[in-house]
Amino acid sequence: MSTRASAARYARALLDVVIQEGHPEKVEQELTAFAALFTGNPELQKALTNPTVPVTAKRGVVESLVSRMKPSPALGKLMLMLADRNRLALLPELAASYRERLMEHRLIVRAEVTTAVPLLPDQVTQFEQRLAAATGRRVTMTTRVDPSLIGGTVARVGSTVYDGSIAAQLAKMRERLEEQR
Repeated sequence: MSTRASAARYARALLDVVIQEGHPEKVEQELTAFAALFTGNPELQKALTNPTVPVTAKRGVVESLVSRMKPSPALGKLMLMLADRNRLALLPELAASYRERLMEHRLIVRAEVTTAVPLLPDQVTQFEQRLAAATGRRVTMTTRVDPSLIGGTVARVGSTVYDGSIAAQLAKMRERLEEQR
């Protein structure tokens, strides 16, 4: 099983438990902190992922981290289980997968909007509202500027792309003209 699939299974199980406990956002913050600690300290990361380091030593390190950081009980148990199963390398992917699942649970979708010129704040708000109406979910939007679009916008919502750029329209016109030759 791939690391992404394993991380997704752990994330799903963790989210199911913490939803029942009633504080999934808090667990997201705690899990993100553990993942940042793991990725931000190369020596710690090497020690916790090195197959020659005994699992008992890894568990000891994780126990001390859990006692210092005092995460929710479900996350503490998961961290110790990952140490026992020698799966701590999944931590960054687990945090990302948990974040995505939490957004799905809260009916939030991420959108990336690219425009030829920067959007004004009220335009960003209007765009978010239109995307929310189209998707039926709350929208968290990021914007980028790409002058090669010439004009219009390209919105990517999940895996769906809405391309309303002038560059795309010109390309379609060129294809139609070439087909008619």
